[in-house]
Amino acid sequence: MSRHSNPQALFLDADDTLWENNIYFEEAIADFIQFLNHKEMPQTEVRQVINQIEHEIILERGYGCHTLARSLVRTFERLSADPVIPELHQTICNFAYRISEFPIKLRDGVLETLDYLRGRRHSLILLTKGNFTEQTAKVERSGIKHYFAAVEIVAEKNTDVYKHTVTKYELLTESTWMVGNSPKSDINPAMLAGINAVLVPHDQTWVLEHEPIGPKPERVRLLQLERFADLQEHF
Repeated sequence: MSRHSNPQALFLDADDTLWENNIYFEEAIADFIQFLNHKEMPQTEVRQVINQIEHEIILERGYGCHTLARSLVRTFERLSADPVIPELHQTICNFAYRISEFPIKLRDGVLETLDYLRGRRHSLILLTKGNFTEQTAKVERSGIKHYFAAVEIVAEKNTDVYKHTVTKYELLTESTWMVGNSPKSDINPAMLAGINAVLVPHDQTWVLEHEPIGPKPERVRLLQLERFADLQEHF
């Protein structure tokens, strides 16, 4: 698309697109695995157990630090002979809870690009999934909320959610774009909803968000960029 085209409506993912997120979860998991110090199971297998349990709990409770905390506790219960006494429970949970204390670190080029997009009068909507309280706090702490016409925090990003959001804001699918790092949440379901998509990859995208990019529906456009700042070359 030419950078001189008419303004577009852009849905922008938050975690690992606008700011760093998964690196803190990875640090928490790595520290927990060290703490567990399993004598027989290699760390790679412990991580596989965590992934499986985390997937199960996400289906029960959604996303966020509380889900990670519960996943780590359940992993400890499954792999350790030691009982999870209250003090130990708190220690394990703190690996996850400390994430909410980290400052928001914007990804390179985000501020300059948001300034550019706003100057081009693009309609920007922040569309993020996760725990409402946690995501709201991150949006407030990020210092970039004012760039967005609206903020949508949803439990999951799927095709129905994208269709609903387009309808809610009275947008046209052919002139709406979803920008994010996750093929599973940002790209594939958006394209299936008839929305154009921009993949801005992150080298530490969460493993549970990994998924091959699906076939592109007819009349839907897909861009794959190297950096967030590259949006300025297309919008």
